[in-house]
Amino acid sequence: MANKVSHFSDLIQRVTASCLLHPLASGRHDSGDISEDLAGDISDLEQFQEEEEEEEEEEGRIRERGFVKEVEVKGEKMVAMEVLMGEVFEAVASMKRAYVGLQEAHCPWDPVKMRVADASVVAELRRLGVLRERFRRSVGGGGGAGRGRRVVGATLREVVAPYEAAVKELKRDVKAREAEVETLREKVKAAASLDSSGGGGRKGRSHQSRRKVSCSSQVTAAPVPELFEATMSSVKETSKSFTAMLLSLMRSAHWDITAAVRSIEAATATATTNTTNTTIDSIVGPNHAKYALESYVNRKVFQGFDHETFYMDGSLSSLLHPDQFRRDCFTQYRDMKAMDPMELLGILPTCHFGKFCSKKYLSIVHPKMEESLFGDLEQRRQVLAGNHPRSRFYGEFLGLAKAVWLLHLLAFSLDPPPSHFEASRGAEFHQQYMDSVVRFPGGRVAISQVVGFPVSPGFKLGDGSLIKARVYLVPKNDF
Repeated sequence: MANKVSHFSDLIQRVTASCLLHPLASGRHDSGDISEDLAGDISDLEQFQEEEEEEEEEEGRIRERGFVKEVEVKGEKMVAMEVLMGEVFEAVASMKRAYVGLQEAHCPWDPVKMRVADASVVAELRRLGVLRERFRRSVGGGGGAGRGRRVVGATLREVVAPYEAAVKELKRDVKAREAEVETLREKVKAAASLDSSGGGGRKGRSHQSRRKVSCSSQVTAAPVPELFEATMSSVKETSKSFTAMLLSLMRSAHWDITAAVRSIEAATATATTNTTNTTIDSIVGPNHAKYALESYVNRKVFQGFDHETFYMDGSLSSLLHPDQFRRDCFTQYRDMKAMDPMELLGILPTCHFGKFCSKKYLSIVHPKMEESLFGDLEQRRQVLAGNHPRSRFYGEFLGLAKAVWLLHLLAFSLDPPPSHFEASRGAEFHQQYMDSVVRFPGGRVAISQVVGFPVSPGFKLGDGSLIKARVYLVPKNDF
């Protein structure tokens, strides 16, 4: 460029010198030479200008190509960033679905599904980590890029942080369960040593001790009829306890207990004999109202017991996959037996057990009954909203609901399942299948006694043993 500038200055000097040395006023004979010189200089000047314009155009084209290339690079980076962000959003959505699957595996408790869901959550977290590293590599560079990397990195950490906290919480739960399993193993060893230490003369006591330990410590490896019998005993005790509290509240609210008993008897008569007569005289003796009320409670809480979900849905898993369903039921039984029902429903209020409790509470406690006993319908409103009241009355009800739920899980764990039966009103008393709730002198029931109403159902187990149905007996002449 410096040479070109120098050349251009030389041309100007030459033209100027020619004009000074050969003025136009000189003789005509020199005009030809001067014209030739001037024409040559001017031609050189024009050629220089043309070359300069061509160079400027070339520089313009080079700058334009550089700008286009820069735009293309930026466009490629933008497309790559959009693709990366799309993958990030997809990974977050997959992470949410995996976590929902992990939550669903908790209730009903399914260890296999939990392991699969946990692996899925970990995989999605790793996927997010890979996307984070890709983003960091793609935006590497100067201070501005470093600042953007820090900002986006912080955003990704905010997205991943809740899932990392959930994973840590699950790991803590796993450790707690491992400790619980280790404790149960120690109990198994202690029970085995206790059983082996008994001699032949103590066979009966050893057998009873083994049954108590196995049922109370949750150490049974498989469902057995003895465990079902022990659980049915728990149902009887919780049923009596809840009925006693309900009867006490009814008396405190100044209910006409006799009229309430007549209403229960009428409902029982309608259910067993398909009659609509509700004006029958009471057959319940003095101080026996608790049996009528317990009959009412048991009839409501055991309704639908023969279905795998108490008819809360149309599930047919017990028919489609019987072996897996039995294993799942017994796993749920073992996991739930040591749990406090109020604490469980505080965490998972709408699980299958929670829905069972809501359905049975609304069936047993009529709105007018609740308003009469407590002065309002607050507990009912909470149950209808999917919550579970933390009242003493509802807690007592949960004790009964849990016992029946565990019995139901055990029933569907056994192969073959127990046969459910109930004594009908007016039926003759059979000591082999029935047990009277009212004690008779000498322990012998008179032949003239018949079933006034059933109190609780009975079961026939696969090994041939029986759990007798509890009944309220009355003289045949008074029936």
